[in-house]
Amino acid sequence: MLTTVLRDEGWDVVDAGDGQEALSTAREFQPDAVLLDIMLPDISGIEVLRRLRAESPRVLVLFLTAMDAAEDRMTAMAAGADGYMTKPFSIEEVLVRLRRLLRGGGMTVTAEKPVLKVGGLVMDEGLREVRCGGELIELDPMEFELLRFLMHNTGRVLSAAQILDHVWSYDFGEQAHVVELYINYLRRKIKADRSPLIRTVDGAGFTLEA
Repeated sequence: MLTTVLRDEGWDVVDAGDGQEALSTAREFQPDAVLLDIMLPDISGIEVLRRLRAESPRVLVLFLTAMDAAEDRMTAMAAGADGYMTKPFSIEEVLVRLRRLLRGGGMTVTAEKPVLKVGGLVMDEGLREVRCGGELIELDPMEFELLRFLMHNTGRVLSAAQILDHVWSYDFGEQAHVVELYINYLRRKIKADRSPLIRTVDGAGFTLEA
C-alpha cells in the first residue's frame, strides 16, 4: 500500500522483504530516503540502519514500527534515525513526515549559504563537516542535526518541544530529557573554552550564542 501511494505521489520506489535485501537493494538504488521497520524476518531494522549509515551517511531513514516504547525510540535515535512513527499510522502523516525530512534533511544545499558560522564554529552543510577553532569535530547524525538547528537559530531560545519537533520529527511526549542528553553530548565536543557556547535558559530551553 505504501509503495503504491508513494508511486502515485511521484516518487521512484523499490521495496524489500527483509533486511539483507534492503541493504543490497539500497546499494544499487541509492535512495534519498528509506522507510524501515524494526522487526524484520532476518536482521533487526536497527542493524540495517547502522549498515546503511556506514555506506550512505546522508540517506534519510524514517522508522515505521509497532515498537512504541520510549527505549525503542531512544535506540533508533542513537543509531541515527531521522524520524520514528508507530503503527497504526495514517498514510497522509507518512507523506507529510517524508516530505518534511526531504526538505530539512540537508540533502540540498542552497548556493546562498552552504556554510554556517557562529563564533569559532563552522559547519559545512554540503560536506556535513563541523570545525571548532579549525579543529574537525566528529558528530553522529543526530548531534549534527541538533547543532545545525541551533546554528540556524543562533541567539534564539529554543524549547525542548521545538527541538524535538524539528530535529527528530516526532513527539517524545514527556521525554524532553532526550534533548538535554544530546545538548550535553555537543557541549563535551564543543569545549567550554571555545566559542560559541550552548546555554540553558531555565524554564525556557536552550540557545547557541557566540
